[in-house]
Amino acid sequence: MWLCIVCFLAVANLVAPQSIINSLPGFSGYLPFKLETGYVGVGKSDEVQLFYYFIESERSPEDDPLVLWLTGGAGCSGFSGLVYEMGPLSFDYAKSKSNSPKLKLNPYSWTKVANIIFVDAPVGTGFSYAKSSEGYNISDTLGVAELYEFLQKWLKVHPKFLTNSLYVMGDSYSGITIPILVQKISDGNEVGQEPRMNLKGYVIGNPLTNTHDDLNARIPFAHLKTLISDELYESTKNNCKGEYMNVDPNNAACVDDLDIFTECTEKIFTAQILEPTCQLLSPKPRTRVSKWDPDTLVEDSVDLLRSITHLPEPRAWCREYNYLYSYIWANDKTVQKALHIREGSINEWLRCNLTLANTYDYDVSSSLNYHRNLIKKGYEVLIYSGDHDMVIPYIATHAWIVLLNLTIAHDWRPWFVDGQIAGFTMQYTSKKYCLTFATGAGHTAPEYKPNECLAMIDRWLSYYPLYATLDEDKVTLVCKLEEIYELCRNTRGSQRVDVGKGVHTYGTFSKTMA
Repeated sequence: MWLCIVCFLAVANLVAPQSIINSLPGFSGYLPFKLETGYVGVGKSDEVQLFYYFIESERSPEDDPLVLWLTGGAGCSGFSGLVYEMGPLSFDYAKSKSNSPKLKLNPYSWTKVANIIFVDAPVGTGFSYAKSSEGYNISDTLGVAELYEFLQKWLKVHPKFLTNSLYVMGDSYSGITIPILVQKISDGNEVGQEPRMNLKGYVIGNPLTNTHDDLNARIPFAHLKTLISDELYESTKNNCKGEYMNVDPNNAACVDDLDIFTECTEKIFTAQILEPTCQLLSPKPRTRVSKWDPDTLVEDSVDLLRSITHLPEPRAWCREYNYLYSYIWANDKTVQKALHIREGSINEWLRCNLTLANTYDYDVSSSLNYHRNLIKKGYEVLIYSGDHDMVIPYIATHAWIVLLNLTIAHDWRPWFVDGQIAGFTMQYTSKKYCLTFATGAGHTAPEYKPNECLAMIDRWLSYYPLYATLDEDKVTLVCKLEEIYELCRNTRGSQRVDVGKGVHTYGTFSKTMA
């Protein structure tokens, strides 16, 4: 009896008491889905407290996959993914006032097909905090270790999800951390770490993969999108020898070309080059040696700007104004009480806390070798990229996928949602390892193309090919059994199809032309 009590206390102490949230300020009525919030202590003496939002699948929580979602940054809250990308709630901009944001249901939520944990990571992100100043000293590798511990402890307290297929998903800077975390989970399974996780694969959108190469691709991307002339591109390429990140300040011709490039592009909203930029929300300009500074193209956090006291007229809209609603909502004391946030644990909630850079150790400059290692493991992988994103240009993503030396199973082809071209895809395979490359939308694709991205993830998780022909009654499913036979099935709706061992899975991704 005493042993049973000790065991119970040990499990109970893994995670702070979870809270089931039935209603939220700004949302009318009770939530029609199950929302849980809580903290998981990780690190020495649970010094770091990682906050999470967990939403059960609206379809079949017992059968649908479990997703750990990591928003980019580093330092962007899981709530950003929840409310702006693929969660069941979004802000109702038509009914919201600057001091009273309203929430509504998102008809394109990924929780229609999956259970999702949105975690505020690393420490210092969103509502996550440390008990001491030393706890905020974080790095890529340490952050991954804490995420692995988070997932271990969370699953021990939620054992009914241990048998669900597990996928790690995220976007942007998570392109660095996700492959490392997947490798760590895989290694843990191999050496018998408990609990054993039913890891199936990972999904990354517009991923930062190799810092130098991804940012260096912005100039050829600008040329492809006709943001600069052929003449300027050729001159810049020749004078800079294709190197735009580590520029020799004594190379006057290169510096001059880059200055002209900056004049052509500095007013462009880099997350989606066709949308208006927010001039009023730009941080104070930095002192630069030259006009060209690749770091200035990195996403700015508008949540750091507290000077905006009212929202603009519709004619002056820009996407970053949408983010002000999250800043106002999440800093409201009634909201924090409803979410069961520990009083005094943070000074201020920020959608993207870029001050983390002051203490963050970016100790992984490339995750490419982790992708190479994971090829041997046979996990299901979906890489998607918005082709109007200048933060992480799709040409850089395509370039590192090519470096993996995978066989092309299906070459470049269109795919459709609601009878319209949603984008284009290529399929790469190596045994059970699959990469789907698709184009469309902006930097955070579900934010720009929610309908298409729901179609993407639903098809991919259900083992439907991206280019499947869809109508109300059937899905044409193409399955290739490894060097044995071809199997074609018709199946209904969004039921998950078990195609068996040794099957190449053909993922789905949604993209609408921007």
